[in-house]
Amino acid sequence: MTRLRLVLTAAALCFAGHAAIAEELTGTLEKIRSTGILTIGHRESSIPFSYYDKNDKVVGYAMDLCAIVADAVKARLGLAKLEIKLVPITPSLRIPSILSGKIDIGCETMTNNLERQKVVAFSSTFFVAANRFVSKAAARVRTLDDLKGRTVVSTIGSTNLKQISELNAERNLGLTIIAAKDNFEAFRMVETDRAVAHVMDDILLYGTVANSSAPADYVVSDEALSVEPYAILLPPDDPAFKRVVDDALTATYRSGEITRIYARWFLGPIPPNGVNLNIPMSTALKRAIEHPTDSGDPETYRVQNATR
Repeated sequence: MTRLRLVLTAAALCFAGHAAIAEELTGTLEKIRSTGILTIGHRESSIPFSYYDKNDKVVGYAMDLCAIVADAVKARLGLAKLEIKLVPITPSLRIPSILSGKIDIGCETMTNNLERQKVVAFSSTFFVAANRFVSKAAARVRTLDDLKGRTVVSTIGSTNLKQISELNAERNLGLTIIAAKDNFEAFRMVETDRAVAHVMDDILLYGTVANSSAPADYVVSDEALSVEPYAILLPPDDPAFKRVVDDALTATYRSGEITRIYARWFLGPIPPNGVNLNIPMSTALKRAIEHPTDSGDPETYRVQNATR
C-alpha cells in the first residue's frame, strides 16, 4: 500500500494547481462535496475488471483504478471522509445511469468510441481489448464465415452486439442473434448449446473461459472484429471533474504503479477461483500508458494492437 499512497500523494499535488475554493465548484465535484458521497457504477461479472468475489465484495482491475480516483477526488475536495456508494449496472443502463446522476463514474469494461462521446465523457484509456467470439472447440468455428446460419449471442447494450448485427447484414451471414442480459448469461447459452458462439471483448472471454468448469472445452477466435479501448465512464460536459480523474490515472501511469496493478489482475491468481489469466500487457496498452489518451477512434490503437 505504501507505493499506492505515494501515487495518491503525487496526484494530490497535481490537483493543487487546479484547486479552487469550495464556492466555485460546479457539476459533479460540487455534488460530491455537498453529499460527501462518490457513487461508483460497477459490473457484477466482468472478470477481471469489475465483479463480485466469493464474499460478494466488488473487486477488479477497473475497481482498483477507481479507488485511486476516489482518493484523488477526496484530496481535491479537502474532505476528511468520502463515502463510496457502489451501484451495480448493466450495459443497457450505464449511460442512463451516468446521465441521470445515479452514478458519478462507471468502473467496468465500457468501450470509449466516437458515437458514445456524443452523449457521455470518458477518462484516459486504461485497457485495450479486441472483439472476438468464444465457442466450444467441438463446434469447429474459428472465423466469422464459420458462423453462417448459426445462432450467436452477445450482451444487450454492448458495442459487440451492435457490431455483430452490422456484420450480419453486411456479409449476409444469416445469423440468429440473441441479446443476453450480461456476459454470464451469454456464456451460459454457449455452455448449454443454445448458441454456438458468444461475441464479446477478448479479455472478458479469456476470463470467462478460465473460470468455467471445463476451460479446455472452449476456444476464443483468432479473428479480431474490432479494437475496443476501455475507459472510466464520466458525466458529459464536466471538464473539471474529468481533469481530476485523468490526473489521477496519469499519476498512476507515470509512477509505474499501473504495472503492479496490472500484474495483480492479469499475471497472478485472482478471485474467485485463483485462476491466473497470464495475459501480458499488450503493445497497445503500453503505448496508451506511455502517452495517455481519451481517444475514441479505434485507429488510434489499431496498429499497436497487432501484438498482444
